[in-house]
Parts: sequence; structure tokens; C-alpha cells
Amino acid sequence: MKKILFLIVLMSTTVIMAQKTYLHCGTIVDVEKGKTSTNKTIVVEGNRIVQIANGFLKGDDKDVTVVDLKNMTVMPGFIDMHVHIEGEYNKNSYLKRFTDNDADTAFESTVFAERTLQAGFTSVRDLGGSGVNIALKKAIDRGLVSGPRVYTAGKAIGTTGGHADPTNGMKKLFMGDPGPRQGVINSADEARKAVRQRYKDGADCIKITATGGVLSVAKNGHNPQFTMEELQAIVSTAKDYGFLTAAHAHGDEGMQRAVKAGIHTIEHGTFMSETTMKLMKEKGTYLVATISAGKQVALKADEKGFYPAVVAKKAKEVGPQIQNTFARAYKMGVPIAFGTDAGVFPHGLNAIEFGYMVEAGMPEIEAIQSATIVNAKLLGEHDNLGQLKTGFLADIVAVKGNPLKNIKLLENIHFVMKNGAIYKQ
Repeated sequence: MKKILFLIVLMSTTVIMAQKTYLHCGTIVDVEKGKTSTNKTIVVEGNRIVQIANGFLKGDDKDVTVVDLKNMTVMPGFIDMHVHIEGEYNKNSYLKRFTDNDADTAFESTVFAERTLQAGFTSVRDLGGSGVNIALKKAIDRGLVSGPRVYTAGKAIGTTGGHADPTNGMKKLFMGDPGPRQGVINSADEARKAVRQRYKDGADCIKITATGGVLSVAKNGHNPQFTMEELQAIVSTAKDYGFLTAAHAHGDEGMQRAVKAGIHTIEHGTFMSETTMKLMKEKGTYLVATISAGKQVALKADEKGFYPAVVAKKAKEVGPQIQNTFARAYKMGVPIAFGTDAGVFPHGLNAIEFGYMVEAGMPEIEAIQSATIVNAKLLGEHDNLGQLKTGFLADIVAVKGNPLKNIKLLENIHFVMKNGAIYKQ
């Protein structure tokens, strides 16, 4: 055995694992302190960082692999708090609901997972799919598939005819009457049952659709869709089971109800009022703006035939507003978490969100913090993820140049390590 102990090939990616790895880092971003340091060696043993030493340690030991990142900026692996890892919207997406089986979805999802990891996102929160996302999470955890660490909601929870009702837009023959098992509720009791079903299915978090949405085949894009009683039942039951909760919300009234009920994160937040912003500050509720998705749906709405007419109309209304809402919320001091809604646009392009956030007024270091230390704390992984620190999991990415001066450099990641294994070099 020389420097590399074993070589495992997963899909198209070469994964290098060594007993001990020395990463010679030109610049390291300390996201906790919000500053950089230079000429350090990160020592990785197994799947954890065991030392960060000054200077460049010599790798004389035959069981040490040395990686030269001296001309790069090194950061913790990024965390995206809003993806849909199972799929990716295209002009055939609405038809695919009737033609694709779970197996088709599963094979496609492995491609999207691989792209996400290669882009430097070593962890993601998946906010709703068919349930294949739970199987994908397990496959990644077992090392069968190459992808990010997945925290998944399984199937999102909505109300009859609401944004997460899987039978919206279908003919009566296929509509049926989905219930809590399928993520559709119409009472506090059904809300509790739906949360418990997610727990039984193996989900890690809860996603609800507090208002109408853009891509569902339904007329209203921002009406409130849950009663306070239903929301309180969801939040209290989720708390019992240790779930982080997220609420898709475009309209202000549904947003306010969700925040008052105790939801942890508001996704999108398009038509958020100043009153809601103040309430979120008071409650410590985070905004996950997904500016990238807003930009993409507005763009695709002008492409003939890409969306059904009812969807295109909503996309043109909602899409252009999200970045402006983010700018106002950030300026007011609303807590911000990084999330993209990848799947609405191509997976692997998640890092474009950084540029939109900075463009809207957030400093580069804060944008990076939102995708690392902030999201790790939200996930309850503040002792494992989101920092380059002794004892933390070795999720590490690197890029040429200085992203604190040019945030768009993060769209071209050169090195990816997840859990101590090198996936891109």
C-alpha cells in the first residue's frame, strides 16, 4: 500500500479515500469568524478533520495522501436548504407524471445527486418529491450512489387542491381523494397523521405548502391554504418527533399564519410584507429565498409550451419579485438561510444563488456563511458540519481565486471532499 489505500469507482466519479490526507491550503475561510487565514494544512483522518496546522506539513508517511490546494481558497462544503433532488423541470415534466415509474425517477435522481455534489454542495435539504428521495438518501448513506448528504421531507404536505396535492390538474378518473398518506390533509387530526406518516416513511424534516404555488396546475399562486388549527397541529407534532419544519409560501397571509404557528423556515417569501418581516425577526424564523428559481420560472414562462398557461401566468407574476423581497428582508434583518429550489432549474447550478444574494446587497462572506455555518445550525448539525474545524466532518471544497472578491467563482468548484473522501480534484 502506498499513499492511496483504495480506489472506489461510483458511477462516473472517482472517489479517493486514504487513511490520512494532508490538504495544503493557500487560503482558508473561517466562516465562524468571517475572515481568512493563509498557508495551512488540514489533516483529515477517516471522515473527520483531526488537525489544522500552520504551514504545509510534509507527507513522509507512506499512508498519507497530500493534496495541493496552495493556489486555492478552501471552504466548508456548501449546504443547500431547498432542493428537489428527484427531478428537474422541463417541457415534458407534466406529462412525465403519467409516463414515469418510481424506478425511472430513481435512476434520474442519481444523476442529479452526482451533479449537486460535483458543484460543491455536500449536504442538501430535499423539500418534497414522490418518496424516491428517501430511497436516494439511503442509497447515498450506504455508499451505493454518489451524492450529497440528504435531509429529506419525503412527500410535502398540502391541502385538497393545494400546491402539494399530487392530483392537481388531472382528469377526474385520476383525481381520487388523496389523504394524509399522500400528503393531503383537511383537519388538525389529518395534519398530525400526515406528520407521523412522514416519520414512519423515514423523512428527516417536514415541508408544507402554506400558500398556493407557481408550478402546480392550480389557479391561485398565493392564497393561504391551511387553517391556524391545522398549522399548529403540524408544528406541535413535528416538534414531538424532532422535525425541522419548512413552509412554502408566496402570499403574505399564509406566511404570517405559518410564522405564528412556529414554522422554522419560510421558502420563497415572494409577497412578504414589512409586518411579516418584523414577525420573522421576532420569532427567529429564517427566509430561504430561492432567488434562482424565481429567475428561472420567469425566464421559462416566455418559452412557448414550457409551462401550461395557468402556470406561465403565475411564473411571470411571482418570479421577478423574489430578489427584491430578499433585498428588503435582508436589509430589515430577517434571518437568512441559503436555498435554491434546484430541480425547478438544473441541478448543479446551485451556486448561482450566491451571485443573486450578493447582487441584492448581502456581503460575500455572509452569503457563504448562510450556506455553511447558518444552515448547519438549522439542521442541528452545528457540531459536525458547516465549518473547517477540528472534530468536524471532512466536507471541504476549494476554488481558484478569492470568492470574497468575486462570488461568482463559486460557480466553478475545483475540489470536493465529502465525509473524508475526495470526489473531485
